[in-house]
Amino acid sequence: MPQNAAIPPGAPAPARTPTPSRHGGVQPDAVEAIMAANHGDPFAVLGPHEVAPGQWEVRAVLPEARAAALIVGETRIEMERRHPAGFFVGSVAQERRPDYRIAVEGWDNTERVRRDPYEFGATLTQDEIGLLRDVGNDAVQRVLGGQAITIGGIAGFRFAVWAPNARRVSVVGDFNDWDGRRHPMRLWQNGGVWELFIPDLPKGAHYKFEIRGPDGSLLPLKADPVAFAAQQPPETASRLVGRPAPHWRDAAWMANRGKADHRHSPISIYEVHLGSWARVPEEGNRYLTYRELGERLIPYVKEMGFTHIELLPITEHPFDGSWGYQPVSLFAPTSRFGSPEDFAEFVNAAHEAGIGLLLDWVPGHFPLDAHGFGLFDGTHLYEHADPRQGFHQDWGTYIYNFGRTEVSAFLAANARFWLEEYHLDGLRVDAVASMLYLDYSRRAGEWIPNQYGGNENLDAINFLRRTNEATYSHAPGTMTVAEESTSWPGVSHPTYTGGLGFGFKWNMGWMHDTLRFISKDPVHRRYHHHDLTFGLLYAFSENFILPLSHDEVVHGKGSLLGKMPGDRWQKFANLRAYFGFMWGHPGKKLLFMGGEFGQEREWNHNQSLDWHLLDDPFHGGLKELVRDLNRLYAATPALYERDTEAAGFQWLVADDADNSVIAWARKGKREGEIAIVVSNFTPIPREGYRVGVPAPGFYREAINTDAATYGGGNVGNYGGVEALPEPSHGQDFSLCLTLPPLGTLILVREG
Repeated sequence: MPQNAAIPPGAPAPARTPTPSRHGGVQPDAVEAIMAANHGDPFAVLGPHEVAPGQWEVRAVLPEARAAALIVGETRIEMERRHPAGFFVGSVAQERRPDYRIAVEGWDNTERVRRDPYEFGATLTQDEIGLLRDVGNDAVQRVLGGQAITIGGIAGFRFAVWAPNARRVSVVGDFNDWDGRRHPMRLWQNGGVWELFIPDLPKGAHYKFEIRGPDGSLLPLKADPVAFAAQQPPETASRLVGRPAPHWRDAAWMANRGKADHRHSPISIYEVHLGSWARVPEEGNRYLTYRELGERLIPYVKEMGFTHIELLPITEHPFDGSWGYQPVSLFAPTSRFGSPEDFAEFVNAAHEAGIGLLLDWVPGHFPLDAHGFGLFDGTHLYEHADPRQGFHQDWGTYIYNFGRTEVSAFLAANARFWLEEYHLDGLRVDAVASMLYLDYSRRAGEWIPNQYGGNENLDAINFLRRTNEATYSHAPGTMTVAEESTSWPGVSHPTYTGGLGFGFKWNMGWMHDTLRFISKDPVHRRYHHHDLTFGLLYAFSENFILPLSHDEVVHGKGSLLGKMPGDRWQKFANLRAYFGFMWGHPGKKLLFMGGEFGQEREWNHNQSLDWHLLDDPFHGGLKELVRDLNRLYAATPALYERDTEAAGFQWLVADDADNSVIAWARKGKREGEIAIVVSNFTPIPREGYRVGVPAPGFYREAINTDAATYGGGNVGNYGGVEALPEPSHGQDFSLCLTLPPLGTLILVREG
């Protein structure tokens, strides 16, 4: 096991005991093992070795060489081929460890002079290796992967990979003809990390790890789990770029980010799949690049009034049809849209426009692709060995073993990586329910209870809590959001109160209930009125986001517009009324791309959105409504300040099921800040409908989803209504309103 720090060429050598043989200072069986790529300690054989006082041997594996020579200062020393497959030895007589280069003459008679990776000492320390088990530390991205470093003025890349059960690990790539004999790595026994510094490698080179498992068999070549870039699929190699070092222009944004108070701020999220928001059909339907998206998507989101973009997973993934939810390279932004620097420019563009960015993050499972995490070192390293714990039946994927400290530390470090290294502003954590429950989507006998006999995954719970603590501690002002579809208590409560520590939780129950209601023919809605009201029974138990996500417009579910009943006019009226209801409801907002203008077909990840629909007045009007809802929402504290507090909400009309009318008041922190939300989910206009309000004053009709500019019939209240001292609904004052058919009103009190 290496204990020394990196030894630059020419430095004094550590003491060695010579082991002479007829091969010089190396035993024949060791040479055979090296040439068979079956030696577990290559530094014991390769590089410079003092075989007698003042006598050095330099040994190298050079299968690409016709001949080789050592260059020591001005001296050229021919190396002897000691094995027909390319094991070369050169002898140097001097007191100090030689500073040398190797001149390699190829079979094409060209010569290249290079540094020898095996002249360098260990580049890691035991302390650094130990940090890889510290959940919440960022050591993973500093220690592992292909790191660009300089030793003794010599630049190169240090490779490190965790593979504790491997017999041998080599770096292979286009710089060594993918030959596992040429760059075997050294093992740190106490930590299971293999490392090697290779000087003079070009940035952008492709590489993988060749691993011999504990049974001696060679595994499929593995991509680097901590690669910072990868080839564009279907190619699967990792790319050498070093840790991200973008040219950031968002200093002001980052300085203010830590002051954010998300619970009391307007948050309206535009969920985007970058590969299908828009494409370039005249160029073979190609993707937009990160930079083009910065120029087109960001201004669009800004103009539409959204505060954040949530990116479907952009960590590198092999299969387009997974939408990114089966990633292999968790530290690499997908190369489909450009380089890591290009992605950083997209982040710059968003922050310069005042738009926050959330990443859909997938720590719950990973795909079975041979180059990925599965059976990484020939054993179930990242995943559980028992399929009752380690295999996800619904998605055909492996489940991370959260009880293995190195795995939890790897994932938690990855969470920090995106928030700190790429300046992203939050993580939406995918499929949290599948992580929390050992019996998730399993029948009796298909799962293993925890130590107390329960179905809670205690390791996953601990991982989620520690990850949330780490992200909020090291990246203040960011947010984590749980996609959690059950009634697990305290998902968005602090860990010190027993919660999971997320900032927000998707309100899946609200989404299912209200979509079920709005999809009914209006004549039947009176029998489903509870679907509108039930969510308010628990609306303040968590910090909720109301999601109308991609999941609701795929797998035969149709589009949002397609769910609406009635003729074309009614479909658009229903969707406009539903959006008004949603923006007036307690909870932050999330809308999947295309919903804002009424995409008619189901989402297809291989196609651009149907932007031509905006030429139609109904589609254009819907888009204008969403823009105006976002602008009103951001400008009206009563609609967002007390989203998570029951005191910020007051029922006005909850029981008018026969007319499918619902009304409530939203209240800001300041006295008299009131917004009234009234929805009529029947196609019948209602004149003289009286709604009690908590305070006198003029209530401006800030939003009427039936306005002609949105494609409606323009039934409304002429800009607003004065509250009269006529008691109604338990209030001393009331409004006499005209309710448009299939419409929602949002009225803001102006004193």
